[in-house]
Amino acid sequence: MTISYDQFGLKEVINASGKMTILGVSKVSENVLAAQRFGGEHFFEMSELAIQTGAYLAQLLKVEDAQIVSSASAGIAQSVAAIIGQGSLYHVYHPYTDRIKQREIILPKGHNVDYGTPVEVMVSQGGGQVVEAGYANGCSPEQVEMMITENTAALLYIKSHHTVQKSMLTVEEAVAVAHKHQLPLIIDAAAEEDLFKYSQAGADLVIYSGAKAIEGPSSGLVIGKGQYIEWLRLQGKGIGRAMKIGKDNILGLTQALADRLENGSESGESMKQRLAPFISALNQISGLKATIVQDGAGRDIYRASVKLQERSAKEVIAALKTADPAIYTREYQANNGIIEFDIRAVDASELEKIITRLKEIM
Repeated sequence: MTISYDQFGLKEVINASGKMTILGVSKVSENVLAAQRFGGEHFFEMSELAIQTGAYLAQLLKVEDAQIVSSASAGIAQSVAAIIGQGSLYHVYHPYTDRIKQREIILPKGHNVDYGTPVEVMVSQGGGQVVEAGYANGCSPEQVEMMITENTAALLYIKSHHTVQKSMLTVEEAVAVAHKHQLPLIIDAAAEEDLFKYSQAGADLVIYSGAKAIEGPSSGLVIGKGQYIEWLRLQGKGIGRAMKIGKDNILGLTQALADRLENGSESGESMKQRLAPFISALNQISGLKATIVQDGAGRDIYRASVKLQERSAKEVIAALKTADPAIYTREYQANNGIIEFDIRAVDASELEKIITRLKEIM
């Protein structure tokens, strides 16, 4: 049987939205597919596979240890549970026990976002209690410090375009507060491109999506201090059991990360060069004004920003999704009449299809 869109009554999708979970995140390479196939065709001692792939990745990333999990969300939940439980087998079997009081996870209010599920849902799943610091329009190191109590288990910092970007304490400031009060700092860097920056800055646990910037299969990666990773690995007997990852995706992520470190990712300059003719073509369509913009969170990612002068952005976004192929865009500025196109996973022929479809809609 040959798998196809038609077999399941599905539309083809052009992903001009970015590395988005709702679209399957990323395409994987032949190398990654080969690694997944090797995993699928063989048996392993799974506990040893986790330890050895973690050690291999830790060496590549220059950290004490690493653990592959099923997703970045699972990484948040299991990291929180690991810090709260501190290696206690009783806690593993009774993750929400009243015996343990030190459960508060301090999070800047502007970081308590919904990225497909709220951050606080994952914290709660790990047995943590979110304590918000600061306000939606700003959080200082002092505002984090004033929320610390005897029941504080850890600080959590979300590095994402979803969060409030202005007037927030920096990663370095969060590290300083954590160290001053001898508290672990967890950083969720799910979609971040830099795999070294946050651990080198002093974070104790750093969480990445395996399927976003790393371009692996559905997976997550937690790196950091050896003691904390050991505690996290123990969660496989507890809440982590419901979040387990298969051998094929463990090996697929391992290969993807090794390839990423060897080959890098597309540069911002390359994106701008590919965007130039696309922008020119869009500006020839009546009612559109297109420019190149950088990612709002400061990453080396460039996109086409299209201002609609006559039509509702929400109507055009909906129309792009209805045809086959369905075209998905970044919708975060639709209320301002702007549609953004992320072309990292879009090839030249797909760019032409987007241009043709926009001509038809406009």
